[in-house]
Amino acid sequence: MSHSEFGDITPTQYDSAYEWLCTTGLLEQPADTDLSASQIFEAAVLAGEPAWFRDADELVLSPDDLPEDALRAAGALGLDLETAFACVSHIWGKVDTAAREQVGRVGELALLELLQKNTTAEVVHVAAFSDGYGYDIAVRNGNFEHHLEVKSTTRRGRITVFLSRNEYSTMMRDPSWRLVLVRLNLNTEITGLDEISRSWVKKHSPSDSSLNGRWESTRFSVSPDALQPGMPFASEYLTAQANPRVIELLTAS
Repeated sequence: MSHSEFGDITPTQYDSAYEWLCTTGLLEQPADTDLSASQIFEAAVLAGEPAWFRDADELVLSPDDLPEDALRAAGALGLDLETAFACVSHIWGKVDTAAREQVGRVGELALLELLQKNTTAEVVHVAAFSDGYGYDIAVRNGNFEHHLEVKSTTRRGRITVFLSRNEYSTMMRDPSWRLVLVRLNLNTEITGLDEISRSWVKKHSPSDSSLNGRWESTRFSVSPDALQPGMPFASEYLTAQANPRVIELLTAS
């Protein structure tokens, strides 16, 4: 209130700015560390939760695609477009990876529980033992066995899944392998199940161009024609007491 360098802002503005710095964690830096403009910009984008950020991988493909609010923030901090774009890509990658891991884990366990409670099959969560199998859940019933690689999403529109090289290689050699999409609502409840076509995955997978390089993970934007609603193979093992909603999900009826 009395320092000449802060005469251009009110005490309320100062207090609001200080609270924002605390909330974003920017003041948790070591005392001898100066905050960079890039750090502040990234914190502003994360704290602001702009509507475009969730789909930044599709909407912001180059510096020219940066939305107006991001451009204003970058300009205020003296950042050029390339640096601002790099910041958006950096934080989106971190947030998306964390979100995918959490949603994937929830969907995997939800499907596991659904199958264990409503089918006569032996359902084993092999991913709990090792991630080297190339699939997450084994469903066994007599002479039949299905190996389920589970991908989960809370999105209602665009479907994006990631497949590792090991998962792809397992698909290519294992006729029992199936790619299952679990749709979740915001309460982490299963609202839909689909099987993604193996032939579609094969058709759209990348290929190694030489012996000196190979892909290890790939991302698919799954088209609607690649989805088969339900899990008909699992509906054959339903118990007499199966939940009616589960029957609907498995048979897509």
